[in-house]
Amino acid sequence: MNVEIISPESTLFQGEAAYVYLPGSDGSLGVLNNHAPLITSLKKGTVRVKDNAGKEHRFDVKGGTVEVFNNKMIILAE
Repeated sequence: MNVEIISPESTLFQGEAAYVYLPGSDGSLGVLNNHAPLITSLKKGTVRVKDNAGKEHRFDVKGGTVEVFNNKMIILAE
């Protein structure tokens, strides 16, 4: 899936991912390819993105919003 993580200052990540872990405000969740459409808020924590090569990228966030639709994820992070 295509993932974009955007903060007010810059784009933190943009690329393909096999798996994304999110600190959701109602509980942690993991997202794989072909996930059902989703919009949720994030709480303070670490977003983990595992790219298609198996490398894990970590991004600390204070909160934010995530949208998943048609194998595209956009994270607006604080």
